[in-house]
Amino acid sequence: MRVLVTGGAGFIGSHFVRALAASGRDEVAVLDVLTYAGSMENLEGAACEFVRGDVACPEDVAGVLGAGRFDGIVNFAAETHVDRSIEEPAPFLRTNVIGTQVLLDAARAAGVARFVHVSTDEVYGPMAQGVCATEDFPLRPSSPYAASKAAADHLVLAARRTWGLPAVIARPSNNYGPRQYPEKAMPLFITNALEGRPLPVYGDGLHERDWLFVDDSVRALLMLLAAPALAHAAYNISFGHPRPNLDIARAILREVSGGEPAGGGPAIEHVADRPGHDRRYAPDSRRVRDELGWQPRVGFDEGLRRTVRWHRENADWWRRIRSGEYRAYYERMYGSRGTA
Repeated sequence: MRVLVTGGAGFIGSHFVRALAASGRDEVAVLDVLTYAGSMENLEGAACEFVRGDVACPEDVAGVLGAGRFDGIVNFAAETHVDRSIEEPAPFLRTNVIGTQVLLDAARAAGVARFVHVSTDEVYGPMAQGVCATEDFPLRPSSPYAASKAAADHLVLAARRTWGLPAVIARPSNNYGPRQYPEKAMPLFITNALEGRPLPVYGDGLHERDWLFVDDSVRALLMLLAAPALAHAAYNISFGHPRPNLDIARAILREVSGGEPAGGGPAIEHVADRPGHDRRYAPDSRRVRDELGWQPRVGFDEGLRRTVRWHRENADWWRRIRSGEYRAYYERMYGSRGTA
């Protein structure tokens, strides 16, 4: 296939591009505006064409997406951090909503055979204990980020129903792994622990998330791209074991300290909770498992070991990030938040 990957210089997008390019069977191009969370370094060694451009700009998209040039589009382009969306929602509406519509219009005009839109399990909103959200659950987003992603999902569904665009929505749970921008919980906790800093946990730390190693998420997305036919419009991708954030922080401290009690080392610091913080996400991924035969291969303990090891071996990568704009962001988010 000839595939255009938008947002391919970001975390999950770059892992996807590397996997797609490594197959040697596909021609891959990346369209990315390179915001703070995207980097050409993420694509080093990947056989792909790179075009710098904004998905919310029709001229940028038209410039790379000529008629008949690509068989498929995979859309990772998004503003993704909930805290930043609470601080300033407008960029999330521009990229996540307008950008998606620009891509859908261009995809129809170009006649692509498959449009894969990467969404999130956060569009379902909070889920009660014992409840797992199937793809048919109503969308009840809480944060500006989740609301922008839910709006994009509706636009994809509208293009599929109105114009017959061959589009599918993927809704992964919390991804983690190498090269994730360290504002997200997993790399934030790991890098703080490696520097001997406290791990800032929102509220009581009992908010539950499903954690999926990025390689497993990428395999599911590759299947959705390559499947000759898909029976449904949306597919959840999840490990199937929600864990409290407090347990994640404790597991990271154990891994960083080699399994021994940290003693006088880094500790957990409960900070004031995020506004509108959803208590629990638990997406049901039986559809992608049953229809495509996908199963996660990397257990949480193994994935955490691999992720911590990568951060130990690539300290220059994340220390460069944490020394710049990130420091101002961190102080805004946690420096004056106060304890829970």
